[in-house]
Amino acid sequence: MSTANTQRTGYTDDHANAGLDFAFPSIDTWPNQFPAYEILIDDPEFTSVCPKTSLPDFGVIKLRYMPRERCLELKSWKEYLFCYRNLGIFQENVVNQILEDVVKACDPVWAVVTGDFRPRGGISTIVEARWPRPKVEG
Repeated sequence: MSTANTQRTGYTDDHANAGLDFAFPSIDTWPNQFPAYEILIDDPEFTSVCPKTSLPDFGVIKLRYMPRERCLELKSWKEYLFCYRNLGIFQENVVNQILEDVVKACDPVWAVVTGDFRPRGGISTIVEARWPRPKVEG
């Protein structure tokens, strides 16, 4: 019997969707004054919670983007990231949710969100999501 499609992890659809129904706050913006430049913002003390184990996840979140007409306001950005502190959500979902919320807030020319999560059980994870999203052959 092949085990390639057999799941023995105990993870459920509820775990996979955890946190995505949270009412994430909007991120404030301000009018951009210049064309064609990049902004890099990092949060070296990002935390969230694993939805299965309830253990904390620690990492660095980096946002690099080219503003179009609006820039993210940093205090609002910090408050937005704080909402993840006690939220049960997978690391992959953290990065993708942040990207979606950044795009919604400021409609950047392009954006990249990287989550560099510290090791737990000897394994670290780096997740990266880009806007515009690449086309996927299907």
